[in-house]
Amino acid sequence: MTDNSQTQNLGELTSELLEKARGANSGRAAHGVYSGRYLKQALLTLTAGTKMAEHDSPPEATLQVLQGRVALSSAEESWELSAGDLMTIPPERHSVLAHEDAAFLLTIRTDVS
Repeated sequence: MTDNSQTQNLGELTSELLEKARGANSGRAAHGVYSGRYLKQALLTLTAGTKMAEHDSPPEATLQVLQGRVALSSAEESWELSAGDLMTIPPERHSVLAHEDAAFLLTIRTDVS
């Protein structure tokens, strides 16, 4: 543990971000929760029916659902995820659709050359 360790309550942050998402035209809100030398983490929230359009995948990343249900889809496959699920994001273009109000933690490795 380093001297600059910080604690964040993801439950409280999820509630705040879902409120923002519900008031946003896009139906989503996000907040960076950690940015270090090797890892970057963001908490993302989507309201039910909101879709993150297809986008490129980072070289190495995981998605952990904290609340709700989402579908992560690539051109070839789709995965249904719910609270508690952790998935390695495939290294291909993908989209995310919220089946219900949802929050997920995105972790990305940043030291890739």
